[in-house]
Amino acid sequence: MAREFNIRFAGRPITVHAARKWLVGEAIPTQEKLRTLAQWLGVQAEWLRFGSGQQEQRMGGAGGDATERFDSADVKLIADLQRLDEHHRTIAREFIRLLVRMNRAKD
Repeated sequence: MAREFNIRFAGRPITVHAARKWLVGEAIPTQEKLRTLAQWLGVQAEWLRFGSGQQEQRMGGAGGDATERFDSADVKLIADLQRLDEHHRTIAREFIRLLVRMNRAKD
């Protein structure tokens, strides 16, 4: 769970121990991490934290953007990227940014 969460969270990564504490109820994630969890799980952050409100996110809203969801191939690719040394990760990131800029220019 920690690895999958860290793929989706832009901030400081969590540890396996932090994820375990969340799962057994010994700790509550920060609001920022809770929003990421809710987005990943497809539920409302309010429901995740308090158990009240609407459970499922409405598609089309800020939290339901399809570009924010990853399929399993994307998750594997990101995990592979994390296994690279910093130099090669930087090269891969720059290459992806270049492809995105080229794709935007075509549109």
